[in-house]
Amino acid sequence: MADGLEDGPGGLYARLMPALPSQLAAYEPPGSLVAVLQTLRNHGHEAFVVGGAVRDLLCGIAPSELDLATDAPAERVAALFARVIPTGIAHGTVTVLHDGASYEVTTYRGDAPVIEEDLARRDFTVNAMAFDPLEGRFLDLHGGRADLSNRLIRAVGEAHDRFGDDPLRVMRACRFASRMGFRIERKTRRAIPAHLQAFKKVAPERIRDELSKLLVGDHPRYGMELLRRTGLLALILPELLEGLGMRQNRWHRYDVYHHVLHAVNEADPKLAVRLATLLHDVDKPTTAAPSAKVEGETTFYSHEVSGADRARAICERLRFSNRLSAKVSLLVREHQFVYSEAWSDGAVRRMLARVGEENFDDLIAVRKADLLGRAVAVEEGLDNLRALEDRVRGLLASRPALTTRDLAIGGRDVIEALSIPPSPVIGAALDHLLNEVIESPERNTREELQAILASWWKDHRPEG
Repeated sequence: MADGLEDGPGGLYARLMPALPSQLAAYEPPGSLVAVLQTLRNHGHEAFVVGGAVRDLLCGIAPSELDLATDAPAERVAALFARVIPTGIAHGTVTVLHDGASYEVTTYRGDAPVIEEDLARRDFTVNAMAFDPLEGRFLDLHGGRADLSNRLIRAVGEAHDRFGDDPLRVMRACRFASRMGFRIERKTRRAIPAHLQAFKKVAPERIRDELSKLLVGDHPRYGMELLRRTGLLALILPELLEGLGMRQNRWHRYDVYHHVLHAVNEADPKLAVRLATLLHDVDKPTTAAPSAKVEGETTFYSHEVSGADRARAICERLRFSNRLSAKVSLLVREHQFVYSEAWSDGAVRRMLARVGEENFDDLIAVRKADLLGRAVAVEEGLDNLRALEDRVRGLLASRPALTTRDLAIGGRDVIEALSIPPSPVIGAALDHLLNEVIESPERNTREELQAILASWWKDHRPEG
């Protein structure tokens, strides 16, 4: 694979060589973890810390969560602890709450209730190690520690069997490789295409979660390329492939597809920002037309407008929340602005009102990533962005009215002043008042707004 996909881009996991098992023995587990493990042991059960926590500890990284595997049935675990959430009890998983900490405890998977069988059914070797901090036992039956050293994502046992257990694992292989800066072992990677048909049946919510984790990781461009080269991207986000090989203009070094990936890599690691950056040019292929001014160049007029609708449809298809889908659509729609010092204060305030003060920083982040991703005239564009940010900070210091909630009068005042019942007219009146105040902030007083409202009503009052 080209572009560094064979070796992986490196990163935090690649820089940290796995620690010796003796270093695991020196690990001081939190008291809540010791208490949970001891309780299970006192009642005749064994339990291990498993999965990503062991991997991270070996790399000297503090684990964000500690998952446990045990031979105790989920119902038995639930009976042993005072506070338990049945997060997946039908599948053998409960969440134990103890001393302010939470631990996902899962009954051994596999045909036999032993840890060896459980580890043999896990997805990748780097996730198939177990550690008992009470006795200092470390189990690495599938070469996970060696694969950490070799920066390798490799299926446990036979890759086709592991992917057959859960077809989502083909995407997880790309996500783990992307997050850790590792390469996917050759046999594991070559097994992926055979499971694409089964992957089509995976619930959109599960695909969404994997995509989200890939996007906010350290190497999203690498991860997206892995998805493309394994055939997964064509199933998840086929719209992005429309930009592959599509040349742009003098302001872009890359085609549409590679520009987007470079931009995502430069974006702040926040889901809304990276998702909007991924989709910001999604409708360029549809709006592409030969430039009438420069031979050999392409224009993409209004791609941000149609792209906003397309981005929202994609987010909804992947079952992102309505709130996130709306925000991504907004950021895509607004990303194409080019600020000029000639803008009036009113123009800046109108932009803020349209975007929402709460979304302004994220819009700047998307636009910055877009500029960095084009790799041409970047500094000029960044200087322009900084000038807009300074202008906005100065205007916001005076706390201007940017929504109807900021007006000196509200809906009840309008109803009383116009002597009408609640109706859409109220909203229209408030919108008119806001437009006036955005242009002239000093008019946001009760008296001024009442005068503006009276004048507006003369032209909009229904006859009869």
